[in-house]
Amino acid sequence: MTLESFQLVKILILTTLAFLAAFFWTPGFIKALNALGVGKTIRSASDAPIFAKLHAKKHGTPTMGGVVIWVTVLAIALAFAGVSLVLPDTIFASFNFLTRSQTWLPLGALVASAIVGLVDDYFNAKRIGPHGGGLRVRHRLLIYTAIALIGAWWFAVKLGWDFLHVPFLGNQIIGLWYIPFFVLTIAATAFSVNETDGLDGLAGGTLFIAFGAYAIIAFAQGKYDLAAFCGVVIGALLAFLWFNIHPARFFMGDTGSMSLGVTLGIIAMLTNSALLLPIIGFVFVLESLSVLLQIFWKKALHRKLLLSSPFHHHLEAVGWPEPQIVMRLWVVALVSGALGVAIALLDALS
Repeated sequence: MTLESFQLVKILILTTLAFLAAFFWTPGFIKALNALGVGKTIRSASDAPIFAKLHAKKHGTPTMGGVVIWVTVLAIALAFAGVSLVLPDTIFASFNFLTRSQTWLPLGALVASAIVGLVDDYFNAKRIGPHGGGLRVRHRLLIYTAIALIGAWWFAVKLGWDFLHVPFLGNQIIGLWYIPFFVLTIAATAFSVNETDGLDGLAGGTLFIAFGAYAIIAFAQGKYDLAAFCGVVIGALLAFLWFNIHPARFFMGDTGSMSLGVTLGIIAMLTNSALLLPIIGFVFVLESLSVLLQIFWKKALHRKLLLSSPFHHHLEAVGWPEPQIVMRLWVVALVSGALGVAIALLDALS
């Protein structure tokens, strides 16, 4: 068996293991969330009349479902890292994918931002914060930026990166501009994924596609541990989706969308393919732009551009059924993800 063949088998096994592990403990976790009463708080009709009308039936549905994803990823990463220390000469040790150069940073960012998101979800469930809805958008952006600054320091100081890869043009030295670009990438991705998390299965499905695309790119670059990390995230996401597809038994919450958005941005930087992220994550871009344009229209022109934002809520408002919106945006995500991977592979051949 060649090295590439073994690494592919390793990734497939880890992905399957992550799915089975997450699938096994999710039902009990959902019961615990229901018992704790940490349900989603839907904004009042006075704050968002269209949204409140469309989603009134979802009030009280457990949130914090993203815990299933990041806890599973963390547990599997630590388990195989431990096995590699205790049983270094066994086949099981070769399944360790926790390495300083490839996966320490994305795993650390995943867990750190997930804990922050968990606090925000708790605030929302207990109606703490402005209008009982948890943290304000600007506060979330500040948190994303703080996490991104730590990541930028890691890349610049620990890894010595000061260049950006431009498809078909090669690596371009950008010096100190690397840090603000890194921060912008992470903050924008986290914000965009967070805004996408608004319909049953939407964020989970589009994230599954995006991480799948970057798993292929990482594998093609020989970053096998990073590809394995993406595979474990994908497996956990698939288990989450089983329970989150319409009608959802629980929601991802900020503990999932915030952490996975930050992590996706970091993986884009680690594969030096951040300029492909707007293509691979086109749905995320569409959703966040709709929010920003809606805010601008209301501030500058004193009227709405969309009936409701993000864009998926506008589609709901004009009469599209929720499952139809989700599946059609999955299709868009698949096409854009495939295009991003194709560009990355063609660039590698040029």
